[in-house]
This record gives sequence, structure tokens and C-alpha cells, in this order.
Amino acid sequence: MKAMQIAEGVYWVGAIDWNLRNFHGYETEKGSTYNAYLILDEKVTLIDTVKEGFAEEMLSRIRSVIDPAKIDVIISNHAEPDHSGCIPAVLEVAKNAKVYAAAGAGQKDLAAYYGDIGCIGVKAGETLSLGKRTLTFVPTPMVHWPDNMVSFMTPENILFSNDAFGQHYASDERLDTECDLPEAYIQARKYYANIVQPYGMQTAKALAACANLPIQTICPSHGIIWTKHIPDILALYKSWTSNEYDDTAIVVFDTMWHSTEAMAHAIENAFLACGLKPRLYNLHYCHNSDVIADAMTAKYIAVGSPTLNNNMMPSVASFLTYFKGLTGNKKKFIAFGSYGWGGQSPQQVYDQLTACKAEALLPAIKIAYKPSEAQLEQITEDVVTAIKAAN
Repeated sequence: MKAMQIAEGVYWVGAIDWNLRNFHGYETEKGSTYNAYLILDEKVTLIDTVKEGFAEEMLSRIRSVIDPAKIDVIISNHAEPDHSGCIPAVLEVAKNAKVYAAAGAGQKDLAAYYGDIGCIGVKAGETLSLGKRTLTFVPTPMVHWPDNMVSFMTPENILFSNDAFGQHYASDERLDTECDLPEAYIQARKYYANIVQPYGMQTAKALAACANLPIQTICPSHGIIWTKHIPDILALYKSWTSNEYDDTAIVVFDTMWHSTEAMAHAIENAFLACGLKPRLYNLHYCHNSDVIADAMTAKYIAVGSPTLNNNMMPSVASFLTYFKGLTGNKKKFIAFGSYGWGGQSPQQVYDQLTACKAEALLPAIKIAYKPSEAQLEQITEDVVTAIKAAN
């Protein structure tokens, strides 16, 4: 395992997790990387570590440039175990290394995971001289844990950005100039939607705190490193934190005998008639984390479920739980569904979306058994009328 040089004396020494497919309910179909960075200076410094189980991969990369026993400083930008999991393994070989983390929250979290490791707390604006280089610490609480911070290194002007600007994206390419860039943007959007979106306000504050930094390189904790395309990823984050909508609508549903599916297509036709770009997600086939990436920027959301045992389908209940925890902007919504004799599910969907502080376009739509062509046409007409009235 070899380290990859980012700048003179600065190396990526992380690990690639090709097999990761789920991260806290987020489907990581492209795997991930756990990024750690080594700085060779008067104080040899390691920025973050990797997930437990990948210690030898990281240490092997460090050994390709220096004996890990010579590490003097470990910066923990975030205590979550995919970032900090191998701090104990590094301390086993680097006996004199000092660990630095956000004062208070960072110290507390690391102690909860690893006991008393003598962690030194750093506050906003504090600096640490490494020799020729200086690290400045900027707290970014709740992006996406209370302990989060970023570290900015001069004179190379490298921002070690922690979870911000990251992607769950495994590849052998480390830089935005050599990777599949469209895929990196897709994964950055999905990462923001599933990890960072609930904390959009805090993320906007973090962006503002970093706005005046002369950033030349962004080194996140997951995925590729941003060099040439920094203005682009910054612009995307500004858009996402501003909760900007695009001209899309999403229709999310599960179906038993295709009746709710037929209603979904009737609603799709209404969105098309209003000049919107609808995207349909059958939850039997689509993962919540993929739906959320489109839901984040869609202006409208329609959610449908047949009634099963006096309740909505479990897949729809799962999606609505996921949606409630992640949505950062207030949608206009439609609840719909079919039923045999009870018909509780459409109203349950309606109530759940209302609890998310979304705004109903019209009352819950429900149809018994199989909808007729006339009923489907009426759904389309009613939804078109409601959309026009809302604009």
C-alpha cells in the first residue's frame, strides 16, 4: 500500500472500502473511502484515521513515506468511528503522539469511545504550528455531529473539511481531475442529502466561516479530493443549503395489485401537464437513500400506499420515517392510495407528511379496489387544478 502525494510533504494515507454497501441505512452502492492525511514537518501530523479494521492498510501507506512511530500529532476532526476508529492503533506505535479535537464535544466523544487518551481541546481560531506549516481550527458543530470541526493548513491553503464536500465513493483515483467527475457529483449530492441535509442551517454557517479562506485544495473525510473544481462544489453546497428547488416532482409508492401504481401514473401525468419533470420511485425496487437525493431539490412530492392490515405498506412507512429525519425543505405534497375495505393508508400518509411540515395540495386521494379510467382521469385533473392554484 502506497501513500499518494497531494502536495510537497502532504500525503493521502487512507483506506478504500470497496465492499461497503450500507452506512446507517444509506445505500452505498459505490463503496467508500476513509480518508486520512499525513503531513511531514517538524511535527509529523496525521489528520484523522480510518475505520477500525483498516488500520493495517493505513499504517502500510504511512510506512511507505515514514515510520509511523515518528507521528507527533493526531488531529481528530470528528470522533465518529469511521474517522477515529484507528486512533488507538496509531497510539500503539506512536507512543508520544498527542491527540487534538474540538474542545468539549470532541474530547468528550473520543473519551466515550477510547477512554482517557489525553486529548487536547482546541477552540475556534486556535492555531497549531507544525514547523513550516500552521493549522487553524474552525468548529463546524452539527455538520453533522456536535464535535465536528475543520482544519485549514497554510501555506498550502488546504482545507481538511471533514464530512463536508465528501462522497461515499470508492475508487483508485484520489483527485477530481482524474476521477469520473459526473459520478463524483452524483455521490456528493447523495451524500449531502443523506448525511448533511438535516443540518443545512449549520452547514451554511460553516460555509460562511470558511468563505474568506484562500482554499486551494479541499480534502474531505470520504471520497475524492477537490482541486480544480472547488468553485463548482462550493456552488452546489450553497444551492443545497439554500433549499433551492428545481422543476421536478417525485412520486413515491408501493403497490400490491397495481392499483396504487396506476394512481401514481395518473399523478405523473398531472405533473407533466404542468410542465414539471416527474420521477417515479416504486419502493419495492428503489432504496430510500436514492429517493432522498431527488426529493431534496424537488418542489413537489406525492406518496402513495395501499392499505395493508389497517396500515400503510411497511416500505412506505420506512420511507416516510427516513424522509422526516432528513428533509431540509418544506414540500407541497399529495397523499394517495388504494384499498379493499378499510382505506386507512392514504390518510396515514397525509398525516405523516403534515407532521414533516409539508403543505398539502389537496385532501388524501383514495380509491377502492381497481381505479377506472374515469377515476384516473379525474385524479389527473384534480392534481393539475391543485398545482395551478398553488402557484
